[in-house]
Amino acid sequence: MDQKISPELLYLNDVSVVFDGFRALNSLSLTIGEKEMRAIIGPNGAGKTTMMDVITGKTRPTVGTALFDGGVHDLTRLDEATIAGLGIGRKFQTPTVIENHDVETNVELALKADKGPFAKLFSRRTPQVQERIDEILERVRLKNARHRRAGDLSHGQKQWLEIGMLLAQEPKLLLVDEPAAGMTDAETADTAVLLREIAETRSVVVVEHDMIFVRDLDVKVTVLHEGSVLAEGSLDHVSSNERVIEVYLGR
Repeated sequence: MDQKISPELLYLNDVSVVFDGFRALNSLSLTIGEKEMRAIIGPNGAGKTTMMDVITGKTRPTVGTALFDGGVHDLTRLDEATIAGLGIGRKFQTPTVIENHDVETNVELALKADKGPFAKLFSRRTPQVQERIDEILERVRLKNARHRRAGDLSHGQKQWLEIGMLLAQEPKLLLVDEPAAGMTDAETADTAVLLREIAETRSVVVVEHDMIFVRDLDVKVTVLHEGSVLAEGSLDHVSSNERVIEVYLGR
């Protein structure tokens, strides 16, 4: 059995990514604990997407250390599918639900994602699977929309469905990219509550530009700039940082 060597779920140290001479990440260091939610903010080009690409195995760092699950797994040596199997789930900014299926079927297919295509198509929905689907739909506020076609949902509801589909895969770490973009005020507030609930049982990293939403999350904030950590702390703390105001908030 692999032995955990550190208490952090995610450990990034001195990570740099260089594309044709451009440093997308520049000696980035970041740690995320078990059941911690962290908000990542920063101007466009700060390295937020590249950071998530490194964590999920889409991009291999030029130099640096990226460890997962207490240091057991070296993410720099693993491919995307293996990393996803370890329990790292990523929700992109644009929802990728199966629009022609109903809400319930989307979650069911996500539950069976580790099985082959024929198993997905022909396996029967057991009571245990139905119970898990019900739990997820309740969690993501879609219980009453279970029979609706996913393509007919509002933008915010599609975001919730995709979060539910990720939860079906039981991730230890959930990476969420701008979940509040395009949402109504009510959906935005509900999404902050939803993510706080999810963070009671797993770690969540939220990349966001909406400062009202970040305040609603009420978590530690990391500010990235030019591929490095510029500031870290509460939203009030980083908002009062002169460099943060200069490069990001003052724009």
